[in-house]
Amino acid sequence: QVQLVESGGGLVQAGGSLRLSCAASGSIFRADTMGWSRQAPGKQRELVAFITSGGSINYSDSVKGRFTISRDNAKNTVYLQMNSLKPEDTAVYYCRAFSGNYWGQGTQVTVSS
Repeated sequence: QVQLVESGGGLVQAGGSLRLSCAASGSIFRADTMGWSRQAPGKQRELVAFITSGGSINYSDSVKGRFTISRDNAKNTVYLQMNSLKPEDTAVYYCRAFSGNYWGQGTQVTVSS
């Protein structure tokens, strides 16, 4: 069983930055692709970034150039650095472990205009 615990969400003004963290329990972390998805009210959940165990990274077009995903295997933690935030980035952000399809509980990010 894998548990994912997100932190770092909050309220920020447009143009500001936030850093999300996702701490993972379990031994699969180092071999697993980890990602961040988000879901805004009334919208489908959207995958915004993922990072493989080998360090390959992919971003959605909506966040490319503004968000950076990284991982620290020694700490079993994946991060999402979010810069130049926009009101349309407002959503609940979820951490995901792809193998086994595990999800965290989500952390709210609100960007005010």
